[in-house]
Amino acid sequence: MARAIWSGSISFGLLNVPVKLYSAVARRGISLREIRESDGTRIRHRRVAEGTDEEVPYEKIVKAFELTPGRYVPLSKEEMAALAPEKTRAIEVSDFVDLEGIDPIYFDSPYYLGPAEGAEKAYSLLARAMAESGKVAIARFVFRNKEHLAAIRPTEGVLTLTTMRFADEVVPPGELEDVLPEGKPKVAKREVEMAEQLIGSLTRDFDPAAYRDEYREQLLELIERKAEGKDVLDAPPPEEPEATAAPDLMTALQESIAAVKDKGDGKKPTAAAKRKRKKAAAKRSKSRAKAKPSK
Repeated sequence: MARAIWSGSISFGLLNVPVKLYSAVARRGISLREIRESDGTRIRHRRVAEGTDEEVPYEKIVKAFELTPGRYVPLSKEEMAALAPEKTRAIEVSDFVDLEGIDPIYFDSPYYLGPAEGAEKAYSLLARAMAESGKVAIARFVFRNKEHLAAIRPTEGVLTLTTMRFADEVVPPGELEDVLPEGKPKVAKREVEMAEQLIGSLTRDFDPAAYRDEYREQLLELIERKAEGKDVLDAPPPEEPEATAAPDLMTALQESIAAVKDKGDGKKPTAAAKRKRKKAAAKRSKSRAKAKPSK
């Protein structure tokens, strides 16, 4: 049974709903250790003073801000504690907004909110009112000595809380190099229509169970095979993907739509279709090779 990791109350207006916070994520990552390859000796990491082999105990370590290389402003534990946000047990709701109005880039970690003992009715009232209004609550609360911005919304009668990034933590695309294409490439109306058709043919209801962590599954299989003393074949290095050349866009779109239709109909592509696609792929590779500047 999951245990609550925080307790407090949702507060807005004169309404106060005691709640408990539960993690909504069960990490499935595989924990790997570091060992010396020659004899399997475990590798340990120590805290040592730079330029020496002297190990520094944790209680002797303080935080510091680096002004310039090698020049620091030390911050004592007392000074850091004085700056810590005031510890409260309130999730203070400031606004209600539409979920569609929040860019997913602001979402961080998800949690469940459950009712504290005696608060079941108030909790159910809030969850139902929010579900029927279709709104998301934006709130602030202190969790693990840090103030968080959060979004609260109902899901199947249960309130979920997702911590959010503050606006200055999100980097605008315009500040990054090579993110926005230079100039304005001309795109034909027919190409846009074909791309929209491809998107439409791949559109379906989101089913999270349809997506698996294939890397984790392959890693587990690799570990099991090695533990049993079986040979493990070296996989070839992944090839660097190449952008579809501009003259091939329409051909690539048409072939993609045809492939999706074949998959949806449960039909295997005919030999003629395979030859046609193979020929088109060879033609694209040839055109890309010609387009590359000679060294």
